[in-house]
Formats: sequence, structure tokens, C-alpha cells
Amino acid sequence: MKILFSSYLFHPSVGGIESVSKILAEKFAGAGNDVHVITQTAGDPMAGANYRLTRRPSVARLFGLLRWSDLFFQNNISLRSLVPAFLLRKRILVVHQTWLQNTRGGIGWNNRLKYALLRFVTNVAISKAVADRISGHSFVIGNPYDDATFRLIPNVARDKKLVFVGRLVSDKGVDLLLQAMKLLQNDGVTPDLTIVGSGPEEGDLRRLATELALDRQVTFAGQKSGAVLAELLNRHRILVVPSRWAEPFGIVALEGIACGCVVVGSEKGGLKEAIGPCGLTFENGNVRALADQLKRSLNDPNSQMQQAAEHLAKFQADAAATAYLRVMRKMVE
Repeated sequence: MKILFSSYLFHPSVGGIESVSKILAEKFAGAGNDVHVITQTAGDPMAGANYRLTRRPSVARLFGLLRWSDLFFQNNISLRSLVPAFLLRKRILVVHQTWLQNTRGGIGWNNRLKYALLRFVTNVAISKAVADRISGHSFVIGNPYDDATFRLIPNVARDKKLVFVGRLVSDKGVDLLLQAMKLLQNDGVTPDLTIVGSGPEEGDLRRLATELALDRQVTFAGQKSGAVLAELLNRHRILVVPSRWAEPFGIVALEGIACGCVVVGSEKGGLKEAIGPCGLTFENGNVRALADQLKRSLNDPNSQMQQAAEHLAKFQADAAATAYLRVMRKMVE
């Protein structure tokens, strides 16, 4: 099967969509398919990749690749390449990685056009929460995580308590986590916290930690990825995902669970599907509820991990790729 794989963002850009696209492209090609990735992310060629890659294709190049393909696979909807695929009447699979709305929660003309086109494509949602927001039928296939990298590492001491991993922006709720830690401190509970990531809110968060007298408990570790991040997660007991907004899914939760962390995360959206039975959730934005769930997990850190292996099996790279390929083969029959 000749698959034209579109991912607006791709390596070396860092993020959830980029990670998923790289995993799936490798797995699709590894299963014997001819895979060509197109992206708007600039960068060098992918050394050793088992698929071809074109960065920022011209209109002529895009149409040529579409004509070559048996199927157009779009990881997160983008009109830039979706409209040409429609014009050429290609078989199209669209993966919905997030909500079809703008940053303020509204639906502009571009999203209205996307909604109108969905009834002519095969839709896959990364969580039931996302599927429920899409009119008509959609398959649900949870995002895969890098199970070769994120795993239990022998002989790494789990000597740290709390860890956050993500961009330091207001939506991710790190300030709420710091406020919850202050409530715990007032109750005589003083866990350490490692904040992994970078972003525009870092300065404000450092100042907030100082104002709340949390300096001795909080470490800002900067951005980490790959094997370095996996080892860091293996050192911690609880991964905290305190997002203000409704996360469509949550690969970071899977990575934490795979490294042996219980997850405490906000309950709206698809994050709770990624957490599954391996953690606790709380009402988005509710600092007191977050503090209570952190205290509960600190007192009994292993009670949620009995079903971790069974839960993670659904999101391993091979399982996700197999589910996608099953759908795609039916599309081209």
C-alpha cells in the first residue's frame, strides 16, 4: 500500500503529534508499506528512516505525491493538504488529535469547512472524548507512546515524589500544582517536585514558587526527552498532569505509567482515558481537589498500578499501528 502521510508538524519539532507521526510512519513502513511523509516543519533529512520525507512540498510536488498514493493519511486535520486530496478524489483518513475549535473555544470559518468535509473521509479520533465531538461515525484509536524508550529501568532508585512534564504555559496548570503544594505544606506534607519543560511562563512560575516558600521543594529541570526523560520518570513516584483545559488525550500519562509513575490528572477531555486505572483525577482548575488527590496518592502510591501492563498494551506502538492498518486496508479493498 502506498501511503502519503501528512503531519503538519514533524521531527525535529518536539511535541505529541510529532512523536506519534514518527512512530506510526516507522511502523507502517515496517509492515511492508511504501510510506512518504510530508510536513511543513523545516529540518534535515531523516538519517536511517525506513520511509521517505519531503519538507514543505510545493503545490506541484503535493499533487504529484497524491496521485502516486493509494491512500492519504492525515495526522491532524489541515486544509492545506486536505483540499488537494479532495480535488483528486483520494481515499482519505483523518486522525483527529484535538478539538475542532480556535484557542478561545469558538468555531471559525475554517473549522466549519473542516466539519463539512468530515462526512466524506474516514475519521479516527484519539479518544472517545474527541470522537463524541465529531458528527457521524469515527473509529477510536488511542495515540501510541514510545514503548521502547519509556519503560521500567532496572536499578534506578525511585527516590523522588512528584514530577510534571510539559510546556510551561498557563493551559498546563503548573501554577495550580504549586498552589496545591502550598496547601499540602500547610498540612505538614512536603513532597519534592521536579518541573520538566520550558516555556513563556517559566519566570512567573519560578517567582510563584519563591512567593509560596516552595524553593526547597521545587526543582526546575528544563526540557528533557527520550532516554533522559525516561530515566527521570523512573526516579519519581507520581506524575502530575494538572491541565486547566480539557486535554484531548495525554501521551505523557502513558509515558509516566510505563516508567512506573502513578498519574494524578485533570478529569475533563480524553486525559482520563490515557490514565485509565493507573491514577486519580480531579476537577479541572480545583486546587483543593488536586491537593487531596496528591495526598491520597502519596499515602498509597502503588494502589493504582496493578493493571498498568494491561492498560499500556492498548497503546503500544505495534498495537496502534495494527489498528490503523486494519482500517486502511479496508479502505483500499
